[in-house]
Amino acid sequence: MKIIPLSVPTPFYVGDVNVYLIKEEPLTLVDTGPKTEKAKAVLREKLRDNGVQFSDICRIVLTHAHEDHCGLAKQIRDEAKSAEIFVHEWETGHLFGRLQSEEHRRLLEKSSVPLQVFNEMRDVYLDISLLTDVLSDGDFSFLSDESELEFASGTLKVLHTPGHTPGSCSLVREANRTIIAGDTVLKRITPNPIISPDPVNSEKRFKSLAEYLVSLAKIRSYAPTLVYGGHGEPIYDYEEIFNRYVREIDERQRNVVALVSAEGVTAYETARKLFPNAIDKDVHRFLAISETVAHLDYAEQTGKIAVEMKDGSEFYRKN
Repeated sequence: MKIIPLSVPTPFYVGDVNVYLIKEEPLTLVDTGPKTEKAKAVLREKLRDNGVQFSDICRIVLTHAHEDHCGLAKQIRDEAKSAEIFVHEWETGHLFGRLQSEEHRRLLEKSSVPLQVFNEMRDVYLDISLLTDVLSDGDFSFLSDESELEFASGTLKVLHTPGHTPGSCSLVREANRTIIAGDTVLKRITPNPIISPDPVNSEKRFKSLAEYLVSLAKIRSYAPTLVYGGHGEPIYDYEEIFNRYVREIDERQRNVVALVSAEGVTAYETARKLFPNAIDKDVHRFLAISETVAHLDYAEQTGKIAVEMKDGSEFYRKN
């Protein structure tokens, strides 16, 4: 099975995104890049270099629905006419912009994020949401865990690997233990667990960090020899990456717990202390709050701290 990485520019600080062409019948793209003229032109040119036109694409598989990964899906589908888009049912980024739902507002309100700060973050993501086209229910089909995408030369197994987002998925070629992991595994960056409503009960928060650790172990169980990430270079030593991630998560856990007092603190107060240089900077603010909340949730789940509601906000205290 021929998997061809294509690097596509994005306007984000993370840099280029990796799109993957599966050059087997049916011709498949894994992710698409953002909806910018530059990204579209670069992707079109790189596909042409491999003898492929947008109109040849039969299937578009989204590892997750962030703008840098799904933005061009609708335009490519429309040009290809018969291409089918696949995404996990727990994803929502292709349906509406982040922070646009009432559930998001309530979750951040529980974390004591001031309304003005929430509105500022929402405005930032309103602009970012312009980098993708909203899809309607009839525009896509669902990926499901351990289902298989069939090709002329074999299959790719779908692995539901939640954490970065609730519906993040990876694709594994078991014949040679190759995995396309989206933003679940990146060579030089520890992926950020994004605060999200729980897909089963939107009144609750998705426990992203606990789920992410399970996903890392799930990928590890396949003993991958090659992992293609959503950004950066391929990974040939997953075990090293896995252990580095676990060390970094453990260290962040210690730092977060150290900021929790006996008197009690909110997630927003903790985020301001944990990320003093990021908390007031555009998209970084939301990422900082998401990271903090994920670690507070995990610390509470593992019995390191306790949480209680007070005046509509969550307060964390040392046990």
